[in-house]
Amino acid sequence: MTEAPPRRSAKVIVLGDIGRSPRMQYHALSLANTGLKVNIIGYADTAPLPEVLEHELITITKLHPLIFNRGPKIIQYGTKALWQAISLLLTLFVTGKCHYLLCQNPPAIPTLPVCRFYCLVTRTKFIIDWHNYAYSIMALASPNRALLKLATAIERYFGQSADHNMCVTYAMNSDLILNWGIKAKVLYDRPPRIFHPITLEEKHQWFLKISQQYSEFSCPGRELLNHPAGDSVTKTAFTNFVNNRVEARLDAPGLLFSSTSWTPDEDFEILMDALQVYETSFEARKNLPKLICVITGKGPMKQHYIEQIVSKNWQHIKVVTPWLEACDYPTMVASADLGVCLHTSSSGLDLPMKIVDMFGAGLPVCAYEFNCIDELVKHGVNGYTFKSSDDLAKQIVGWFEGFPNNEEQNTVAAAMRKQLEIFQMSRWEANWDLRVKEFFT
Repeated sequence: MTEAPPRRSAKVIVLGDIGRSPRMQYHALSLANTGLKVNIIGYADTAPLPEVLEHELITITKLHPLIFNRGPKIIQYGTKALWQAISLLLTLFVTGKCHYLLCQNPPAIPTLPVCRFYCLVTRTKFIIDWHNYAYSIMALASPNRALLKLATAIERYFGQSADHNMCVTYAMNSDLILNWGIKAKVLYDRPPRIFHPITLEEKHQWFLKISQQYSEFSCPGRELLNHPAGDSVTKTAFTNFVNNRVEARLDAPGLLFSSTSWTPDEDFEILMDALQVYETSFEARKNLPKLICVITGKGPMKQHYIEQIVSKNWQHIKVVTPWLEACDYPTMVASADLGVCLHTSSSGLDLPMKIVDMFGAGLPVCAYEFNCIDELVKHGVNGYTFKSSDDLAKQIVGWFEGFPNNEEQNTVAAAMRKQLEIFQMSRWEANWDLRVKEFFT
């Protein structure tokens, strides 16, 4: 009896937090679903998707970060890069050979040189997934021209040396060809099937669950009703359980959702100013609902903005900033009435994954306008784009005016969700198979 040939394998390199790198996790799942053994190498600050953790063909090798905050920024950056280079290189060789190595960019330093060296030594196919440009992100934090030139040269050289390249937009594809001499296949971000519209009953169950942590989702009266299963349940701020069925409350607040990295490349002041306009408009218009604004994410400026929010002392707006488990995040997105995305793009050539997730869940979005956002958000068709806090304030106030019984606005919302149903027909799995599966065969 002949033995089965050894299973082909791939390494997916994330020189960042694996749990906060959904696109690379989706890559890993797609590779594993084609029968490859997959090893994800990266940092494990946040739990990855349950599907990743439970997949029998996926393993995770954790990198250990170096915390070094002494001396000038350039010394800190150099020390960190050296540690990353050594730890990544050792990890690649210790975990053995593979047939394919898929690396996300950015970061370019030291990821691209280290991964290319490993691929040369082990004769592994080297594949880069361009999410953005490392030099454009570095420019936000450091104007050091020498460092930016080095980063650009490294990206260009190793991008040209890769066996295959893929990128996230046609705008980036054109820029890579014209200015970098790199041919790349466009692989749009598409939502996996965990992001989908949900029923009112599912929303009710979610509001009951999250109200255990955040009282903003609870019914002020805390009235108890009997569930068909015999359990006592509580009305929520958004739903009632009446006569064995869930009903939307006519006095429900509006539910605004945003996800942010709490970093300088997302100007959170825009949303703060827009919410202040909503607060001021509430008394003047008399036909706006109270608003609950859910903002998820982790990042260095989170505490700074939380303190600002508390100081506002808004009477008609409540802001909640939960960190949600991977299994709960899609449900929260699908439960909202309107999404907001503050992503501005350092290069102007990438698209925010968070909008893709919102669209997958059937949630129209107000998105900050930049160069290629129209590849995803069509103003007035599946969402809105804005350039200022005034624009955003008008869009939020207009969306919730007369909520939930404004027939004209409800017609607009229904039309947008129809467009999102078309968007949802193209999911990550099928798109990956069509566009880049050939790279791994």
